[in-house]
Amino acid sequence: MARGAVVITGASTGIGRGCARGLAGAGFRVFAGVRKEEDEESIGADGIEGLEPLMIDVTDSDSIAAAREAVTGALGGEGLAGLVNNAGVAVGGPMEYFPQAEMRQIFDVNYFGAVATTQAFLPLLKRERGRIVLMSSVGGWVSTPFNAPYSSTKFALEAFGDALRVELKPWRIEVISFEPGAIATPIWDKAVGFWGTTDVADASEEIQADYGEALEAFLGTVEKMQADAIGVEATSKAVRQALTARRPKTRQTVGRDAWLLDNVVRRLPDRWGDAAIRRFLKLPG
Repeated sequence: MARGAVVITGASTGIGRGCARGLAGAGFRVFAGVRKEEDEESIGADGIEGLEPLMIDVTDSDSIAAAREAVTGALGGEGLAGLVNNAGVAVGGPMEYFPQAEMRQIFDVNYFGAVATTQAFLPLLKRERGRIVLMSSVGGWVSTPFNAPYSSTKFALEAFGDALRVELKPWRIEVISFEPGAIATPIWDKAVGFWGTTDVADASEEIQADYGEALEAFLGTVEKMQADAIGVEATSKAVRQALTARRPKTRQTVGRDAWLLDNVVRRLPDRWGDAAIRRFLKLPG
């Protein structure tokens, strides 16, 4: 496929920033979506040809509309070769105590933000038979304890992609769901429990009494996984291939842990899979 213009959301750090740099280096014109002025300045300071900052808050309809108008004006009648819905947040904790308002906020970013951004840019994608990349997760089909809010958004994103892939077939628009495992990105550095930190001692006495031991085991396993995580380059390369391959895969796993979960845990009977997850996370009881 020809290199054209691509919009990437959540490009201030991590996978989004890596993809933005990689695609610009491969000859794409990249509109790198950020929310903060300092991130806008940081992208400009990269000095990479073809890499342009784009102010966009995926939870704000006015911000999305303004970003669409800015891209439309910059393209001067041309369309988009790709849209990479990457913006996301990670917050966890036991569902018994999880605040409803926090749950809705996670959905606003991870799911509704991707839906709204896709709707806004689809007219430009239709002009070029562009492609849509949805940055899902291995958690989009295997949910783990204390990660249900994040995984729920990714399950929803998988369903959105499946439907959209068929709906957009008449325009030959490919929809690709990416399902990475543990990737070394700041999203997990910023990931917290809904009480505001990753320190179980900061949670309420009720949470500590009911789930403290299990939470400590879970967070210890996550910390080890992040220490062994692969770099963003693998995902960046896979996204570039998805935007350029003649016939891209509709789903793309990235990382050995994602492959194992897809080919082993996901295919086990539910109770066997539950037992495997509990053992892997070293949960008590």
